[in-house]
Amino acid sequence: MESDSAFVAPEGVYSVTEEHKPPAVPAPSTTAAASIYPTRLSTVIVRFNHSKHGSSPGLAQLLGANLTKDSRRDKDKEREKEKERPFLDERSLSSSDTPDESHTSPEIASPQTALVQDSIMSPEPRHKLFAHPSVSGKKKANYSKPKHNMRTTSSTFITRMQSAEGLSKILASKQGDATFVFYNTGKTFLWYEVGTKVKEPLTRISFSAFPTCHDVNSLTASPVRLDVVIGFNTGDLVWFDPMSSRYGRLNKQGSISSSPCTAVRWVPSSSTLFLVSHADGTIIVYDKELDDGVFSATVPGAPTPTPSLPHPNAPPSQPQSQPSAEWDPLTTMCITVPPWHPEASVGGSAKADRGVAKNPVSHWRLSRRGVVDFAFSPDVKHVAAISEDGCLRVIDAFAEQLIDCHASYFGALTCVAWSPDGRLILTGGQDDLLTIFSPWEQRVVARCQGHSSFVSAVAFDELRCDGRTYRFGSVGEDNKLILWDFSSGALHRPKLQHGHHPRVSMSSSVSLAAAYRRGTGSTIQLAAPRYHPAPSRNEVSVVQPVLVKHIEADLLTALTFLPRALLTVTKAGHARMWVRPLATPGSPRRRGHGRQALSISDLQDVV
Repeated sequence: MESDSAFVAPEGVYSVTEEHKPPAVPAPSTTAAASIYPTRLSTVIVRFNHSKHGSSPGLAQLLGANLTKDSRRDKDKEREKEKERPFLDERSLSSSDTPDESHTSPEIASPQTALVQDSIMSPEPRHKLFAHPSVSGKKKANYSKPKHNMRTTSSTFITRMQSAEGLSKILASKQGDATFVFYNTGKTFLWYEVGTKVKEPLTRISFSAFPTCHDVNSLTASPVRLDVVIGFNTGDLVWFDPMSSRYGRLNKQGSISSSPCTAVRWVPSSSTLFLVSHADGTIIVYDKELDDGVFSATVPGAPTPTPSLPHPNAPPSQPQSQPSAEWDPLTTMCITVPPWHPEASVGGSAKADRGVAKNPVSHWRLSRRGVVDFAFSPDVKHVAAISEDGCLRVIDAFAEQLIDCHASYFGALTCVAWSPDGRLILTGGQDDLLTIFSPWEQRVVARCQGHSSFVSAVAFDELRCDGRTYRFGSVGEDNKLILWDFSSGALHRPKLQHGHHPRVSMSSSVSLAAAYRRGTGSTIQLAAPRYHPAPSRNEVSVVQPVLVKHIEADLLTALTFLPRALLTVTKAGHARMWVRPLATPGSPRRRGHGRQALSISDLQDVV
């Protein structure tokens, strides 16, 4: 079964069923600049309504049934089931736990349980904790649409837009789930649907600048609306709705930051907020419905720094919002509060903006080197950011405060992903390694050896993660697609040689757990050090690959796991869809996913 378009994994056969190649581009456009900004993937699954059967209502009316009342009853029953479902899940999990699994360490179990309860019981959207307090205090009832029509625009930033013939009819005729894929190549942005016979893109857009990153909001995705944010090498941002072909521009001509965008992510559970990382070492929080404001960020060490205030949710003692010449990016982050913040102390012409909220919502300076990528934790309370200085930073997004900073083994980090249960952070880097971090324990759990060049992308396979065993994949510049299975029980015990990097004891190093025991919503100042040097090879266990597949193609740059497929894409924009074996619905690996806390004793075996 092994071939260039198929391989055999422990769970079954993966085979290529679709390939999408970018259209031919004239030679002048395929310059060295195109290779600097590799192809990135964004996916979303949209559920289209099923067609209504004409005979059923007629028959029901003949029988004298009241369809309106029946439909209301059905909706009420569904709502009651939704309310009871989280509690039923908890009961089923507690009844199915084994005696070994039920005895978890209180240092990990109690904050993890608190996070689960917060995610179930909290009536307010979590994204409100990201935004500064509203200036007007008014809530918009309906979502706003992008202002401009991309088909009729006269903007020189958008050079061309092509859509599939009869696109509106194609979308109107769809039923069931549709998987849409967005990716960039050169100066082109493409929208495809996978799993269909149509090989042409639904929409193809050409820009005058290079798209470098993008993300689609899964929360607002619907048959009539898709919110996509595209970042560019000029710092510009485009909010695009492919369903209506409308768009809006933010950070126009780099009015807020002219540094190239390196990554963009919608805030989970938010319909308007998203974060953008830049090559100047900053992450900026935007609201798609706000206009750009006149903004000047704080520059650490500058002779006359811009005044800034602590975040309202942050403790008064945090020093991060008071940058100075001694600013240390390994232990603190610099926060700049915009002048339209209600509590900002500004004077002069800036007072004119006090009554109108504008972008940016907030400005984070993390490093003196570029921020490469970042990822949200599943509970949306933390952000894991990686940078060219070789550091992984764990940030409390509520308090806008740096919690921990971990150094790479060698070189810069290139990609990052958070496990579906929020317990592990996975990074890839220029050291050819994948590194597994435990943010709850402030330590490196294991390293994965298998690549022979820089790691380009990592991703968890959510269907095959259950809290004890984790499946994830990676691609690298060695053109290897590698699948990994991580389980604490399967790790070999490394030969410890106490030397250069003394380990911190378990009881004093659980920073996140300690913070949540003191109170939710903000992170306290901790006695444990924030910066953690990389442990030596003898101190960390090694994970070996489950499968290594060498793909004859251009350099691989991204991969994504879908419920029924694995997507890979090359630097030149050649995308492949690998259909994979389905996970068994009744498998015990799915039963405990996302709910089961792993005890410290499970990981102490490998220390």
